Amino acid sequence: MSKSVADSVGGHLAAIGMLIDTDPAAALEHARFARARASRVSVVREAAGMAAYHAGEYAEALSELRAAKRMNANVAHLAVLADCERALGRPERALDLAKEAPADLDAEVAVELRIVAAGARRDMGQLDAAVVGLQGDDLDEKRRDPWSARLFYAYADNLLAAGRSDEAIHWFLTAAEADDEEETDAADRAFELGAALQNPEDSPT
Repeated sequence: MSKSVADSVGGHLAAIGMLIDTDPAAALEHARFARARASRVSVVREAAGMAAYHAGEYAEALSELRAAKRMNANVAHLAVLADCERALGRPERALDLAKEAPADLDAEVAVELRIVAAGARRDMGQLDAAVVGLQGDDLDEKRRDPWSARLFYAYADNLLAAGRSDEAIHWFLTAAEADDEEETDAADRAFELGAALQNPEDSPT
């Protein structure tokens, strides 16, 4: 790769990093430019996959991330791959990816993969199995791992789907306490659910 091409690709990758959370469609355009110039570079394919994922282009994301994985054997995006399968209406494939995950998978990726697998089980109507799949040593309300708020929130959401509303309120509140960055709407969910239980005639049917 020539220096001019490398500089161009690097500029597009930098733009992806700046835009992916605020303007994923624009990030995806930069990713497609970078991919067109450096399709054999794994980091470019990973960036293209993540940009496509954030833009809701799940088939494209799946293709790009699979290509990157073939190049570098990196399993860091395994949960994203599984979520793409789920988004494309293939929950069984999402569960297959979860089952194939290596035992030494990074802890945060492993938690995200459990969350996606629980969603896949919900898609298949396996509500109780979704709840059970999220249980583990890290489902401890005293824990404050970087992923605790997301795990607690997912557990609450799946409890609610399984008809266990009182437990769901408890875990939404637990998620809110763990969510220092306010990345979830756990507190609002707990309040709305509590109000609905107190006034069932006002809750949606």
